[in-house]
Amino acid sequence: MTDARFVDDGSTPVLEISGTGPRPASVALIGRRARVDARLHGRGRTWRAELPLRAARWGGPELPLPTGEYRVSIDAGLATDAVVPRAPIPLTVLPGLRAAWTGTTLRVGPPVDPAYDSGEAQAVLEKRYAAHREPLENAVFFESFYGRNASCNPLAIDRELARVAPRATRYWSVVDLSVPVPPGAVAVVEGSPEWWRARSAARLLVVNDWLRRRFVRRRGQTVLQTWHGTPLKRLALHRPGFDPRRAVAVVREARRWDVLLAQSPYAARVLTKAYAFLRRPVWIEGYPRNDVLQADDGARTRRALGIGDEERVLLYAPTWRDDREAIVDFVDPIALAHETDSVVLVRGHSRTLLPGEDARGPRVIDVTGYPDTARLLAVADALITDYSSVMFDFSITGKPMYFLVPDLEHYRGAMRGFYFDLLDAAPGPVVRTQDELSRAIEEVDPSIFRERYERWQRIFNARDDGRAAERVVARILDQGFLER
Repeated sequence: MTDARFVDDGSTPVLEISGTGPRPASVALIGRRARVDARLHGRGRTWRAELPLRAARWGGPELPLPTGEYRVSIDAGLATDAVVPRAPIPLTVLPGLRAAWTGTTLRVGPPVDPAYDSGEAQAVLEKRYAAHREPLENAVFFESFYGRNASCNPLAIDRELARVAPRATRYWSVVDLSVPVPPGAVAVVEGSPEWWRARSAARLLVVNDWLRRRFVRRRGQTVLQTWHGTPLKRLALHRPGFDPRRAVAVVREARRWDVLLAQSPYAARVLTKAYAFLRRPVWIEGYPRNDVLQADDGARTRRALGIGDEERVLLYAPTWRDDREAIVDFVDPIALAHETDSVVLVRGHSRTLLPGEDARGPRVIDVTGYPDTARLLAVADALITDYSSVMFDFSITGKPMYFLVPDLEHYRGAMRGFYFDLLDAAPGPVVRTQDELSRAIEEVDPSIFRERYERWQRIFNARDDGRAAERVVARILDQGFLER
């Protein structure tokens, strides 16, 4: 017989499972992006398993579990009655999260008071947000990839602001408290009263994607849109097929932005037209997120990932697809690691983080949840991608790139379309199958692409000199968007 309950000791909440008879060999809590092993107690007539509802990854801090569903796995061992308890536990608010045990799964959610969960309650908070008239704070509201992580250009700008303007308050929008935020920053969970208040009170908003929910610009408030990559695939107004509702949404969104950041003149031309961002400032300063690539040798990240100094590392980072939620399955990472004698890092697009599931296997590490892509680029000895903007970031390193594009015709033709011909411009082998990919990695001399690579860098990386964040923050302060 087994039983389950939530235990809150004021610091680390746990799901406690207890039973009679011999202790099971192991108990674990398994989710799509996190796993927790239980602390087991008892060896006589009773046993108890404590499953912490917090976890640490990549050597980072211990944080509440990510939102999602988790199953309890019990390896009974010599025990004969160690089974998953079926009695449900109602929704319970615990430090850093909310949890409910259904009798089959553990459901974890963000630590927002259930009173604010309903559409009616959110409407009240939105109305309060729109009517807010208190003075603006010397503060920044950061959001990256809809709060799924604290990363990309907003993270690099945060780090520079913390250095040169330490008096400014730095709020970070997060989907839940499993998202680590930079030291000294204040995490605000989306939809909470604190989130709405911070969004209204900050003098500067720094975002890398669309502003979700209702947005009402207050007098003196500025929105810096950093975007999240130089585009190969067509965006916004340029996507195939005219959709009037999409066009209206794109124009409405772009009107919310005051300043647009672009990695290069090419990116500036594309983004301003795709979003009808006309007659407003565009800062062409390189990408702050890539500054670390000028100095980071990847050694620290290798240690955090458990990779040896002499191991060859391949980073597989495809873009997302409009017709599927999870990462594409064009690569068998276990086979690729074996065929190339490498460690394979699998990095799904941010849109595949929540619906997806970690890839697992010998010499395979799923780093979709890793907070900083640039650190992974520093670790990788080569990049494998398809149509992802990561190609324009990795090219700063000068290391080999491989383009695996089995769905090229469909993606280029029916799904998204391209701004230029990848086949003509790619600074590395373009392949259609994993067999071709493995052969290219082992047999193709990267130096034959040197001329293409150098031309690519001149077009796309001219401003990526390691000082982009410094220049962007200097402009923020010079224009009075924030005070030092």
